[in-house]
Amino acid sequence: MFHWPLFLLSVWTLCLSLLTAYQAPEDKEDIFTSRACPAFLVFDSVAYPADMTIELPCHCKPEEALSVVWYYQKHLGTQDTRVLTDFAGTAIVDSSKIGRDSDLRGRFSIRLFSLIVFRVQEDDSGHYICGTASGEFFYGYDVDVQVVRQVLFSWNLVRRNETKPSEDDSSPNKPFQVFASHWPWSVCDRCGVRGEQTRVGLCYVVSEYLQVRYHRKSSNVTSCGSSAVPLSFGLANSGYGAELVVRDCHTPCPPKRAMVSPEKKALLDFLGYDDPKSPGLSVYYHNHPVESDLVLSCPGMKPQHAVAWDKGSTPLYRSRFMEGLNQSSRLFIDVGHHLHIRPVRLKDKGTYFCWIQGKKAAQIKLGVYSRLGRMRRISDPESIFAVKAILVIYALLTAVFLLIISLRFMWNVSKEGRASY
Repeated sequence: MFHWPLFLLSVWTLCLSLLTAYQAPEDKEDIFTSRACPAFLVFDSVAYPADMTIELPCHCKPEEALSVVWYYQKHLGTQDTRVLTDFAGTAIVDSSKIGRDSDLRGRFSIRLFSLIVFRVQEDDSGHYICGTASGEFFYGYDVDVQVVRQVLFSWNLVRRNETKPSEDDSSPNKPFQVFASHWPWSVCDRCGVRGEQTRVGLCYVVSEYLQVRYHRKSSNVTSCGSSAVPLSFGLANSGYGAELVVRDCHTPCPPKRAMVSPEKKALLDFLGYDDPKSPGLSVYYHNHPVESDLVLSCPGMKPQHAVAWDKGSTPLYRSRFMEGLNQSSRLFIDVGHHLHIRPVRLKDKGTYFCWIQGKKAAQIKLGVYSRLGRMRRISDPESIFAVKAILVIYALLTAVFLLIISLRFMWNVSKEGRASY
């Protein structure tokens, strides 16, 4: 016999246990409420080398602010203010299509309230303020972008140490001292073959007379181009800047991954993701017109990454292709790890590989084509080749014509001589 009261009591007990065991999930803590905004707007002093992509987080904002507007001022207090906003905070910009000569408004993106500036240049130095369209200001940065004045390799580093003058800016009579602060060495940018390591040295100044409105890791140290440095120091146009140090390295490659199944390998072969020379690499295709500039970015690279480039099986070492090292070179690598080709020629087509953190990251197949409908110049390689071909053919035809005329003349002369006898 089924006991209904006992069954109902069991169901009721089970429901009570489930209700007591359930706890409503707590709301996640807002990361912006964990840091209070300063009552008086101050600026974090930061320094970067040129050609790198930087990110400036808006560390604090009111909870009711759903979007932010970034403001830029070259010099604090001036009327020249630029508004950097997409009015949504979700702008997406392809960094591979950003040129160093582009205006600041065309080189920024706002992601999760952080300002991202692609390929910063020296003119981008200044004050960046996070706020709202109504004029509320939450957080600020004093950004100092330093141009790399010199690239040091093993040979010129020794020569620079030998010829370094004994006098410098550390004279006790001066109210400041200038020194270079170096980042840690990067990892070896290649594995299994000779690679290179880099580290950036930025110009800094130590003084007891720096302005207090700018936050720094040390109260008496800031970068040379910071607004915290008094103008009386004369560092604004003194030629100070960053330096890049490069040295050789060699690192073994990590163990290879396990072999994939034949079905997966066949699929990768069909999709073009499996190359015998570069197994497992993503393949990118790009077609570019001749006589125009090209900038290649390694997919997935970040400013702090060690990046290297190869053309086919030939490594493109910085010791030979670094920007500024050879003024006549059309192909060079900048401080931001971009590969430049200026201008593109037909012989530049081929396969390029890029490395990230010592591992091959991508394969880029570059195709070069001639523009249709473009007026040719006599200095173009194709025009020079065409003119040479036309002249050679004209010379051959002229030689054949003269040969025929000469043979006919000799035949007529010999014929008249036999007739006279």
